[in-house]
Amino acid sequence: MKISSSDYDLATATWHKSSYSGGDGGNCLEVAEGSPGLVPVRDSKTADGPALVFRTAAWAAFVTGLKRT
Repeated sequence: MKISSSDYDLATATWHKSSYSGGDGGNCLEVAEGSPGLVPVRDSKTADGPALVFRTAAWAAFVTGLKRT
């Protein structure tokens, strides 16, 4: 089953930027909470732009892979 951000109302989502992100507005992702089983992600520079929505397990695997590099 394909997940689309248009299937979810993210207008009231609470977005969080990584504590590793600098204050310069550089290359940062924000992650939203409150969607059980899903992890919405967006580019912090274009907050009004599109969001990608991942299943929790897929996001966890991605983060685990990043930590290994």
